[in-house]
Amino acid sequence: MARITASVYTSHVPAIGAAMDLGKTQEPYWQKVFSGYEFSRRWLKENPPDVVFLVFNDHATAFSLEMIPTFAIGTAAEFRVADEGWGPRPVPDVKGAPELASHIAQSVIQQDFDLTIVNRMDVDHGLTVPLSLLCGETKEWPFRVIPFAVNVVQYPVPSGMRCFMLGQAIRRAIESYDEDLNVQIWGTGGMSHQLQGPRAGLINREWDNRFLDRLIAEPEALARVPHMEYVEEAGSEGIELVMWLIARGAMSDVAGGAKPTVKHRFYHVPASNTAVGHLILENH
Repeated sequence: MARITASVYTSHVPAIGAAMDLGKTQEPYWQKVFSGYEFSRRWLKENPPDVVFLVFNDHATAFSLEMIPTFAIGTAAEFRVADEGWGPRPVPDVKGAPELASHIAQSVIQQDFDLTIVNRMDVDHGLTVPLSLLCGETKEWPFRVIPFAVNVVQYPVPSGMRCFMLGQAIRRAIESYDEDLNVQIWGTGGMSHQLQGPRAGLINREWDNRFLDRLIAEPEALARVPHMEYVEEAGSEGIELVMWLIARGAMSDVAGGAKPTVKHRFYHVPASNTAVGHLILENH
């Protein structure tokens, strides 16, 4: 059967993608950010997945304020890189895993989670920046990707507990797929940041690192954190961190298995007025 071997968590700051695309990764400002992913790139090459289930949020590219699904799974065979206003990023289009994605949709919906099934979707920096951070420059992504978009833009947004429980349903769906596949689940977005208003530029190092501690050690308790704590402590865009709880909920220890191994942890501020967090957990 298919199995989840690891979960990966990372910010998806758009300026990180621009720094890569413009060849600025070795500039002093950006080198500090990219140094935190050197281990991760080696780790990914040594632990290559067949498929990555990538949880991200769309930034008014595939969806708009006219229609925003709470949870949307991409079931297409290919996803084009979106033009976010200055042309698509110069990175490969994304190859999907339609058979596995359709199976997950069927299973998760039958577990009473309502998903929007998307057969055509351009993917923006929320998905391509994590791929670039972990894979580097490449002519083709080394694995297939199932995009899973979460609404953390327009309120009401899903609760942390809802996301955590959804991750458990996704794990059950993947483990019921009758093909020997190595699957990783990635949670992206965050960490603390606010892009507008009197608190624009807010970064909360202490809260971010406590979030990472709890994500590792007590994810179910962390899932109970209410939305207003994210807004108050991590800024208006800090709510993106509920997407990390989907990936964490899919790990085996949540269902009574062994605790995951922390392979890598990284935190840095700032990157374009945003805190950057990164974590790799190996499943057992």
